[in-house]
Amino acid sequence: MEIMDTTLRDGEQTSGVSFVPHEKLQIAKKLLREVKVDRIEVASARVSEGEKQAVTDICQWAARHDLLQAVEVLGFVDKHVSIDWIRQCGGRVINLLCKGSRRHCELQLHKTPEQHIADILHEISYADELGITVNVYLEDWSNGMKESPDYVYQLVDALSQSNVRRFMLPDTLGVLDPLSAVSHFRKMRKRYPQLHFDFHAHNDYDLAIANVSAAILCGCQGIHTAVNGLGERAGNAPLASVQAILHDHFNIATHIDESKLFDISRLVESYSGIAVPANKPIVGESVFTQVAGVHADGDNKSNLYCNALLPERFGRQREYALGKNSGKANILKNLENYALELTPEQTRRVTERIIELGDKKEMVTQDDLPYIVNDVLKHTVPADKVKLISYLVTTAYGLKPTAQLKIEIDGQCYEAHATGDGQYDAFMRGIRDIYKHRLGRTFPMLTGYYVTIPPGGRTDAFVQTVITWQHEGKTMRTRGLDADQTDAAIKATIKMLNLIEP
Repeated sequence: MEIMDTTLRDGEQTSGVSFVPHEKLQIAKKLLREVKVDRIEVASARVSEGEKQAVTDICQWAARHDLLQAVEVLGFVDKHVSIDWIRQCGGRVINLLCKGSRRHCELQLHKTPEQHIADILHEISYADELGITVNVYLEDWSNGMKESPDYVYQLVDALSQSNVRRFMLPDTLGVLDPLSAVSHFRKMRKRYPQLHFDFHAHNDYDLAIANVSAAILCGCQGIHTAVNGLGERAGNAPLASVQAILHDHFNIATHIDESKLFDISRLVESYSGIAVPANKPIVGESVFTQVAGVHADGDNKSNLYCNALLPERFGRQREYALGKNSGKANILKNLENYALELTPEQTRRVTERIIELGDKKEMVTQDDLPYIVNDVLKHTVPADKVKLISYLVTTAYGLKPTAQLKIEIDGQCYEAHATGDGQYDAFMRGIRDIYKHRLGRTFPMLTGYYVTIPPGGRTDAFVQTVITWQHEGKTMRTRGLDADQTDAAIKATIKMLNLIEP
């Protein structure tokens, strides 16, 4: 089964998303070299000079790594303009956009089917002369099969006699359901058993994955995906979900390295600015977190609440939430990580405190647990080794934000002054300078930054900032709460520094 990822083309058609050339190159490298998708569609021809530079950069890199045939560009039936554009960029594969329904052919192009077919064959012949591989998109194919199947057959009959490598069947407007998808695909496979068919699903009715499953059942040889399900309107079939379904439900092998799916998700999230919902399958922040206490209890008893989607497959780990739904089992699972042993009575009291905090809508993380235990049981714990003595962050119109800070680390005071792209960035640059250049220590990498602002429009409302860090192979999440967003982030940072202090 081939996986063609279209994050860099159709995914970029998500409202508000625009990748710059170096971002496209980094995503392309990760998709092909680490995630190991079979093909990537990186752009539409003729869009802009920036797009041309991005395609050129990707093609040059791919050529050096013998991956040029895996790089595809959407082109148009436009008297060779798209083909020449792709050739100038160093590309060797065009995904030629044709009209897959009579309505699109006649009402958009104002041409007869015979005229459109002649134009397409003219483009294919020119591409053949230049040694450029041609795949064809049958745009609006799903509506074409519903309303004008004779037109679809006329088109494919003619194109099947040419050197088209793949026939790509898009549900352009996301109108398919699984039953109609099965019906349409069976007709195509029966009539053209020798052709290679790809399926390109859209998610307008939240049926993209269901329709992908239908296509797979009917022998489709390629599936189009996008990281995080990005794409026009409601998006495309998500890469991670398609991989999991192929592996677990159909026992179909792909080249995908599942352990890299979370990394590519976070990279695309960062570059696109489109946040991944916490409950998004496979790559969501909380999809491997058990909340109900009964689930944690079941996991202790032969993993009764685990399915084939083991977090370790995807480079992640299972977590047990702390909140009002937590039970004793959740608490015990989290205590194991801190080597804390409590009596049944002590566990009951800690559980009650966590439930009390949950009722107040306070977020409790695993890193908060030792402090809760200390508070409830009045244990003595070592004082914080890292203390923020004072800091000043400033911003002014036309000037870079600055930060001055004084911090105590294991009894020794350090001062720093830095500028940054924002107040928190300036503060972090100062902290990094102390750790890297004066202490000679590695500094954790910030991998996630989430801000929660209560609705209602109050300017004095508390802001909750949750930051995810990566340090020496370990992932940590720390939380800060303050009426000021920068102060909340700084509090979360100081908590993190205490966690890594030896």
